[in-house]
Amino acid sequence: MKKPLTLWVPLTLAVLVGCNGPTSNNPSESSSGATLWPEHPTPLENPGAYEADIEALLARMSVEEKVGQMIQPELRNVTPDDVKRYHLGSVLNGGGSFPGGDKNATADDWLALADGFYEASMDDSDGFAAIPIVWATDAVHGHNNVKGATLFPHNIGLGATRNPDLIRQIGTVTAREVAVTGLDWNFAPTLAVARDDRWGRTYEAYAEDPEILYDYGKAMVEGLQGAPNTDEFFGPGRVLATAKHYIADGGTEGGIDRGDATFPETELRDVHGPGYFGALDAGVQTVMASFSSWQGKKLHGHGYLMNDVLKQRMGFDGLIVGDWNGHEFVDGCRQDSCPQAVNAGLDIFMVPDQWRALHANTVAQVESGEISEERLDDAVRRILRVKFRAGMFEKGTPSERHYAGRDDLVGADAHRAVARQAVRESLVLLKNQNQILPLNPSSHLLVAGDGADNIGKQSGGWTLTWQGTGNEKEDFPGATSIYDGIAQAVESAGGSVELDVEGNFSQKPDVAIVVFGEDPYAEMQGDRADVDYEPDSDLALLKRLRADGIPVVSVFLTGRPLWVNPEINASDAFVVAWLPGSEGAGVADVLVADAEGQPRHDFIGKLSFSWPARADQTPLNRGDGQTPLFAYGHGLTYADEGDLAPLSEESGLSESEAQTVLPLFDNRPMEPWQWVLSDVTERARVVTGSGAKLPGIEIQSVDRQVQEDSRAVRWTGTGPAEVALRSPGRADLSAYASEAHLRVDVSVIKAPAAEVSLGMRCGQDCLASVDVTEWLTEAEDEGWQTLSVDLSCLVEAGVDPSMVLSPFYMTTEGPLQIKLYNVRLEMDYQGQGLCP
Repeated sequence: MKKPLTLWVPLTLAVLVGCNGPTSNNPSESSSGATLWPEHPTPLENPGAYEADIEALLARMSVEEKVGQMIQPELRNVTPDDVKRYHLGSVLNGGGSFPGGDKNATADDWLALADGFYEASMDDSDGFAAIPIVWATDAVHGHNNVKGATLFPHNIGLGATRNPDLIRQIGTVTAREVAVTGLDWNFAPTLAVARDDRWGRTYEAYAEDPEILYDYGKAMVEGLQGAPNTDEFFGPGRVLATAKHYIADGGTEGGIDRGDATFPETELRDVHGPGYFGALDAGVQTVMASFSSWQGKKLHGHGYLMNDVLKQRMGFDGLIVGDWNGHEFVDGCRQDSCPQAVNAGLDIFMVPDQWRALHANTVAQVESGEISEERLDDAVRRILRVKFRAGMFEKGTPSERHYAGRDDLVGADAHRAVARQAVRESLVLLKNQNQILPLNPSSHLLVAGDGADNIGKQSGGWTLTWQGTGNEKEDFPGATSIYDGIAQAVESAGGSVELDVEGNFSQKPDVAIVVFGEDPYAEMQGDRADVDYEPDSDLALLKRLRADGIPVVSVFLTGRPLWVNPEINASDAFVVAWLPGSEGAGVADVLVADAEGQPRHDFIGKLSFSWPARADQTPLNRGDGQTPLFAYGHGLTYADEGDLAPLSEESGLSESEAQTVLPLFDNRPMEPWQWVLSDVTERARVVTGSGAKLPGIEIQSVDRQVQEDSRAVRWTGTGPAEVALRSPGRADLSAYASEAHLRVDVSVIKAPAAEVSLGMRCGQDCLASVDVTEWLTEAEDEGWQTLSVDLSCLVEAGVDPSMVLSPFYMTTEGPLQIKLYNVRLEMDYQGQGLCP
């Protein structure tokens, strides 16, 4: 099923650039196309209600105070004392970040810290202005950072419901649970239109098509903030919403997270705009810039799209916030310095750790005129406007607000009922051979598969931790697994249920329900090279049960459409449950009949994504001329004929054996790899000629056997720096994972003075390395030596070989001088390689 060696290189590659390019102080680069976009002015009847108060505050604020409002540090790197000293306007907690680092933090723990931040922001004893701080969180499928919270299906499942009213209810419930913990701002909804299912954030998108996005964007914002021009607008239990990630984060070439969208502006508007139009018409107050690029320009620095289109043409008068250090990827920028983003229209930097330096540099850039005072005041005016509209100046201390500390509301029965409804309505039936569903509740059922009794798996990414990993069932008090729901429904009707993940049983079941699918992941780490569902163990389980004469109902947990033809063929019924969240009982509501054998609830879910007929059929979208296995809008009901003829099991992925030696650098970087330098002052510098230089590292072509067949690399010792072979796309090196060694010929001219790491990388938190300091020290002045690293060790240590971005990198912070020659993966090496 899986192609052992696939180089995934999109037709248009995102280009890594140095940060020394030309910059502009002009807030907007172009206005020629802005009239292509529709006008969506604020729906508020009195949008200027607070302008006099805002101007009065601005008049008494220093530059340092104003810049402080634009700085948003992460919870782990900021204290209430910092809030007071730097006049910080907001903080955030990232995925897996809790008060005191405690995953078990209670509502009171969250409130205590929220009070501390708030009181520090309102302390005007030093003569500075008292401006309430806001605390933001990613409550993207419920208040998913809080133990015991109600967790809703991820957006891909909600898209299948086709129910905007339900989306509004979900927003209301989410806002209420966020309010219990004293937080003010939710980084939701995600309004991506996912056009390539290889993208690791596909499950955060409602659909591949913009058809439902306007209504969904509008409904979710109204649920979170309350409907504008009514008493519920920022009333009790409402929080700020964020339309993200502006814009076309789901439209990048190759489905590469944070990549480049290259299509024309009309497609940008018509496909990727409608969700934002709905959010704007609902009065959304904040928009988050995307990590990604449009036509080669990073959105965090895109003055045309942020200023001309969003703020001027569409009339958005709220604030634009950056994503996690997203500004550093703008040409000419670093984490601690990016006037280009401010001048392009970014109002708040999300800067998790280097915020103090960013604050100081931004103040200096205002004082030098690099950022105009007019642009500074515009940003702060927008921030203050949002705070006034959200009632922050009247709400008081977080612990004294409506719903604060109401533990009974976190995971309340009424809230879980909404989530359970969402699960029911999101289920999509693809096969129901011989009308095996609904199941007789008086039967003896086997429930198997690693997703059967696994709430973490059924909830997916962004669940207590960023990637949704590392969770146990006890981390979800009050929740129900899919098995729990089935057992409750069947046993209450006189039937019996046996649970065994491996599919073993003591009594032969009438029917087996097998729950399987993708393990949790989030952005970057979820990117894929194709849409093949890979684990062979699940297919083997289905076939074994069928061979025993047991009918099989498959419940597939997934964050995207995947090629599962063999699994469908091995099943009597096939149900796509997406990532249902904490209320797994909603699955049984539909699968298990009542005592009379009638459906308790019918299937109503319809695909909001086209389902692939082959594993290489991506991108695949409605109206693109391709023939999917199941079209956008497909979904059976109990009234439909559910039989399905056997499907082709030809994946479309060609099988090939791995080369004995795969060259990565052989006289030159082999396609798609490029030499890239990086250090603390520059994000990345692609080596496009015979040499390149940064303050911390330099590289130069040199001769070993033929002209310029090697590279001399010198670290200056001024701080951490790295040389790497990188690709803008991902390479599938799975064929080499168990038997190959990463080998490179090295000549050490000057031994290291600090630890040196050599490794492989597939993402921000998807990497592994070995300490080669001792090896390099011993090799000094010994001429050319071959350094070998056991690739299987790197895989065991965390590298996913199917999605490699950098097969070779070397980093140190001290001085070091070496030459590199012939970097390769070698299958037949019989020696012992280094391991972490």
